[in-house]
Amino acid sequence: MDQRIDLITLGVLDLAAARRFYVDGLLWRVVFEVPGEVVFLQVNHGLLLSLFGAEALERDVGRGSQTPAAAGAPPMSLAQIVKTEDEVWAICERARALGAPILKEPQHAEFGGFHCYFADPSGFRWEVATNAGWHVAADGRVTLGPIA
Repeated sequence: MDQRIDLITLGVLDLAAARRFYVDGLLWRVVFEVPGEVVFLQVNHGLLLSLFGAEALERDVGRGSQTPAAAGAPPMSLAQIVKTEDEVWAICERARALGAPILKEPQHAEFGGFHCYFADPSGFRWEVATNAGWHVAADGRVTLGPIA
């Protein structure tokens, strides 16, 4: 696994309120949005912040796993976007060999890519995914679009 983070997902309690805060209030630019489901904001060179409903994030991770979220702590995940399904499998297996709980085995994702989730020793969740709609330009600008 490369030493980088491409995407930070915040599991927000109220997506509309979070969008108003970041987009209307802080004037952050939306890179891609599925209205009512998820909002992606560019926050650094090749780095996006995703606003996703807390319950939707828990469903995506597949809660009921061995590592419950801390009481009162909002859900979040860190993500790395890779090029191939084989890379997703390889990183998942490396995490498993290190003793990481696999929260979601590698599989096709609802958004059209392929992904898995695992937890680090403190319980922070990582998603490793393919996403054909993800592109980072030389200047660090991320474009994200729907997957056909």
